[in-house]
Amino acid sequence: MSNDSLDKEIEAALSGVDLQSFGKTEEEDAPSAKGGRGKGRDDLMPGTVSGVSGDDVIVDLGPRMQGVCSINEFDDPPKVGDAHKFMLRGRDEDDLWLLSLRGVKELEAWDQLEVGSHTKARVTGQNQGGLTLKIGSNEAFMPMSQVSISRELDASTLLGQTLVCEVLEIDRSRNRVLLSRRRIEEGERMAALSEAVGSLQPGTKVKGKVTRIEAFGAFVNIGHGVEGLVHVSQISRQRVEKVDEVLKVGQDVDCMVLEIKEGGKKIGLGMKQLEPDPWDEVPHQINLDSQITGKVTRIADYGAFVEVLPGIEGLLHVSQVSTERIQNLGRVLSVGQELSVRVTALDPSSRRISLSRLDPRGAVIGSEDAVDTATIQKAMGEASGGSTGTNLGDLLKKAMKKKG
Repeated sequence: MSNDSLDKEIEAALSGVDLQSFGKTEEEDAPSAKGGRGKGRDDLMPGTVSGVSGDDVIVDLGPRMQGVCSINEFDDPPKVGDAHKFMLRGRDEDDLWLLSLRGVKELEAWDQLEVGSHTKARVTGQNQGGLTLKIGSNEAFMPMSQVSISRELDASTLLGQTLVCEVLEIDRSRNRVLLSRRRIEEGERMAALSEAVGSLQPGTKVKGKVTRIEAFGAFVNIGHGVEGLVHVSQISRQRVEKVDEVLKVGQDVDCMVLEIKEGGKKIGLGMKQLEPDPWDEVPHQINLDSQITGKVTRIADYGAFVEVLPGIEGLLHVSQVSTERIQNLGRVLSVGQELSVRVTALDPSSRRISLSRLDPRGAVIGSEDAVDTATIQKAMGEASGGSTGTNLGDLLKKAMKKKG
């Protein structure tokens, strides 16, 4: 989110919210007991523990000056001689200064706050713009859009909870602090994403769930908030024209990691890599110079691609389509059309098959001019032992007659 967008968001969230009143409790607005002073750095004074009486810790503040602090404000049991800095809260009926050790820690924590730092804050209330919180005894505010990355979260469920937040803005002169819990969640998600991506590498097999479908492919969540793209060309060994005819949102799929870019921001996935490779069967099902039937899948200026086996395409060059010169192949062939073609080149290792619509003698397969090569060879074989008066014309007539 840009700074300008965040500023507008904060301005809208703070509409009608009086941040100037934050941090001014009734106790702090009222005069302190017996001449006590309000909270501030001038009220801090060093002292030494001189004794413990029940829940009261007696503190020597200087010559003929003592104070008392609750034992509950000490992290560790106080010992005589321990030195601390205390905050003066006023005086009691015995003219002892009322001291606070926790107030000093809160003031120090307040001084250490800066934009981008993390702090703990307790949620104390909710209004139309967001949540009110306390950092120690200091008030803070969190715009509603900064509460969580989840739009489904009910902010009221956070009331009374202590949250780790990031400081968005701080103005000590105006006692203004703005916090974000969303920034913390985003950081945690990025850390989890980085860890998850670190375990991935090209070739890794993963399971995922389709989250979104576009014309160019499908986005798949592979866990821990990591999402990758299966491009339409990587979905199946067979050609996929429309992604939504093959995949559905919510569908569980098995994928292979193909590439990881920009530290995991872009992950390429493939599904067809986990399917059997149809090219492994090509040498067993297709022979060189054999005649097979295929279906036109694509048409280009230089030729047409013909699917001769599921997931296997060969190239029918424009020069091999007809005995006549073709200016516009799209006027002769159409996608989906079935053709009888001849295999003129076969190289499974390079995944290449060259096709021709012409028989070995140059005639279009299936046309009246086409003559079955085996028939001609048989006729010529018969002629080799016959009368010398038989010529090639007679052989052709005989072969054509047999074919008819």
